[in-house]
Amino acid sequence: MEFERRLDARLILAIVATGLMSFCGVLVETAMNVTFPTLMEEFQIGTSTVQWITTGYLLVLAIIVPTSSFFNKKCKMKTLFLAAIILFIAGTLLAAVAPTFALLLGGRLIQGVGTGLALPLMYNIILQQTPHEKMGMMMGVGMMITGVAPAIGPTVGGLMVETYGWRTIFLVLLPFLVFSLIAGLFAIRQSSELSKPSFDIGGYLLLAGAFATLIIGCSMAGSYGWISVPCLSLIAVAVVCMLFFIKKSKKTKHALINLKVFRNKTFTFSLGAYSLTFFMILSVSYLIPNFTQLAIGQSALVAGLIMLPGSILTMLLSPISGKIYDRVGARLPLTLGSLVVVAAQIIFFIVVRHASVPVLIGVYLVFAFGQCMVIGNSMTHGINALAPQLNADGNAVYNTATQLFGAIGTSIISSIVAASQATMDMTLGTITGTAHGFILLIVLAIVSVISIICALKKSSSH
Repeated sequence: MEFERRLDARLILAIVATGLMSFCGVLVETAMNVTFPTLMEEFQIGTSTVQWITTGYLLVLAIIVPTSSFFNKKCKMKTLFLAAIILFIAGTLLAAVAPTFALLLGGRLIQGVGTGLALPLMYNIILQQTPHEKMGMMMGVGMMITGVAPAIGPTVGGLMVETYGWRTIFLVLLPFLVFSLIAGLFAIRQSSELSKPSFDIGGYLLLAGAFATLIIGCSMAGSYGWISVPCLSLIAVAVVCMLFFIKKSKKTKHALINLKVFRNKTFTFSLGAYSLTFFMILSVSYLIPNFTQLAIGQSALVAGLIMLPGSILTMLLSPISGKIYDRVGARLPLTLGSLVVVAAQIIFFIVVRHASVPVLIGVYLVFAFGQCMVIGNSMTHGINALAPQLNADGNAVYNTATQLFGAIGTSIISSIVAASQATMDMTLGTITGTAHGFILLIVLAIVSVISIICALKKSSSH
């Protein structure tokens, strides 16, 4: 079928409708970070347990998202959207009324299935329906919808906890989800012909097993330590599963993830920078609200408000960042953004032992600017380097990496903080653990810069 790429109101509304689920999912994720101290007290659980609100959600996403390329080829976009929104609303209602932590977690996992279907759908709509000369800007719009959520989540969470209680975090999503349902049913158009690909069940089980054991292994580090038998055993299983998945995929005609995308070095290095930056975004969204409450004794509302100016900057800058990419190319925004991210992590580490609220606001603004320049443009740059027939596969890889690195990031950072909290009093342990967390983020930020340099070098040599 021939589909005319055009930037019109229906395209924008379709992107907003599909993006709202991802927005709501990540909003809850980062809003609940602020509520962790409250949930720990209400349900009588520890740090390593409560963080499963975030890690469990991202684990489900990491398991569902790799199927997106298969579903994109087999199912109509509107059908996928309808399944996603119904699941997300069901999970939201369950979490809102959950009397136990297990049911609260169950609601988050159901939300994860819905988002896992919706998030790749949004990017597939952008990639398949946006005029090529507007691609950077519209990817920026997509990133704005999903990327602003980690920043405003703590503000929303703090406000809800202080005034109405944590359950209202879920209830306030319902009007947005109803709007998403109505808008999506009206606006989503089919832009590609459907086919009947076979589903690689064996490959899927290997990939899901690899992701699940890796994320659970990282999560257990907070309770057992990184060199414990349970932690190392699960990580080893993850490595073995991934090796078997790679071996099987090379021999399978309809592989779940088309490994041909990794032959393109520009794609691979851009993906590396993107993944590490997303790791840092969720890590900072975890570290700052908890540090603010547990180390310097501020309320949940103040902890959330610290992130608000950065969230506004992210919202305003995401489409502009994409426009800069469209006009001048990848080099300027990616290089500038990655260097600013390194600077922000270093400043966070320097000030964390004597941090005040205004200082944290200022440094988070710097970080928000940097990550905004990197996150959308590195995805656009990577997927643009692929042949058009590999775009859906590249999109599936990027969205899988988002969830995987987000989950690992939250698990690793929370385990670092929990390790220090276990050996000291809560205040000193939180300060020390947060400082150790930023040391890791500095290293990852530097690796991200190197990845961007390699991505730009490879693209200029083509």
